[in-house]
Amino acid sequence: MYNQGAVEGAANTELGSRIFLYEVVGLRQSEETDQTNYPIRKSGSVFIRVPYNRMNQEMRRITRLGGTIVSIQSVTALEPVNGKASLGNATSVVSELATTEETANSEGNGKATPVNADSETKGFAKPPAEEQLKNKDKKGNTMTQAKAKKDHGDVPVNTYRPNAPFIGKVISNEPLVKEGGIGIVQHLKFDISAGDLKYIEGQSIGIIPPGLDKNGKPEKLRLYSIASTRHGDDVDDKTISLCVRQLEYKHPETSETVYGVCSTHLCFLEPGTDVKITGPVGKEMLLPDDPDANVIMMATGTGIAPMRAYLWRQFKDAEKAANSEYEFKGFSWLIFGVPTTPNLLYKEELEEIQQKYPENFRLTPAISREQKNPQGGRMYIQDRVAEHADELWQLIKNEKTHTYICGLRGMEEGIDAALTTAAAKEGVTWSDYQKQLKKAHRWHVETY
Repeated sequence: MYNQGAVEGAANTELGSRIFLYEVVGLRQSEETDQTNYPIRKSGSVFIRVPYNRMNQEMRRITRLGGTIVSIQSVTALEPVNGKASLGNATSVVSELATTEETANSEGNGKATPVNADSETKGFAKPPAEEQLKNKDKKGNTMTQAKAKKDHGDVPVNTYRPNAPFIGKVISNEPLVKEGGIGIVQHLKFDISAGDLKYIEGQSIGIIPPGLDKNGKPEKLRLYSIASTRHGDDVDDKTISLCVRQLEYKHPETSETVYGVCSTHLCFLEPGTDVKITGPVGKEMLLPDDPDANVIMMATGTGIAPMRAYLWRQFKDAEKAANSEYEFKGFSWLIFGVPTTPNLLYKEELEEIQQKYPENFRLTPAISREQKNPQGGRMYIQDRVAEHADELWQLIKNEKTHTYICGLRGMEEGIDAALTTAAAKEGVTWSDYQKQLKKAHRWHVETY
């Protein structure tokens, strides 16, 4: 909730810098915000640098876009926490003016959000680990990633840390966006055979870009979801893969084009280049061990990364041959939001699985700039969920069903609204039922 007293206090005590950082939540994905060119994300926490003499004006603009200012701090006060390591599947938080995958040049279906030219948005990267621990909701849960309640003691975590990263090598760096698509998204494969970097599906790794930040200190790591199975794309236990989108947006005051430091570094790496890797981290997005489980996946943009790992483990022939103890027999449904058809990442892979396993896999795209929702607006992922809400609800009620949501937090409200309506038809309160799903470790969320 916006607190005018807090604003006045900050203005009175920090006038020396005259630059303030607003933390804003609730910027929704809507027809109104879809038309703006402001480089701010449509959902989740975003951080906006504001000169003192524009504070009131910026407050009014944020309110018009449906946002709520939850904190205001001087830029100098925030410098100690800039760019720290992250735990969730989001972006670097206190560097680079906050943005989304949809700016004047891209669509709001994807990942990330930085705040100054030295940090990254996910698809991009994730929020600093320490910041995620601080950014808690009223119940104490982190704001970017649901808390993993189940103990996974056998899951590898933090094998390599920032002060002693693993040095991998780029094997390949291939474009994923087809001609006519929006932005640059790359599939990168790294050689990790020289170390002991083990991971499983649903985890993330950190990347430390070379060089110094604006303060002359070494760049901090950014987290990216792993897009390959534990055996790697070559199914030889020697590689790890990422799906990365280059951050690009126009500075709101200078109109200068700003590029993300780490995402740009990764997107243009040549084979043979060394890469500093940390991790792995994350236990919230792990697949169930039950081969008869049903898996609902809702992803936007590069939120497809963990979903690709799941699908490879479930359906790829070579991967299945390497997992004699795991033979998937359940049902997987991917609802995938992108701006244009050329932005359907891993399109050929997804269609191949759908063709080969029509009874076990279903692909439902939401292509916002090409498809219309029932109201005549753009077709976002939440519109697809509303369209199939009754069917999804019946599947979710199955005790073997797990739901995974990865991408922009803005889709969550629409997903909840659609399932609220479907559940109400049977006299069930969705919010209460969802709590039961989380307690049973069947509702997995990683949004930003």
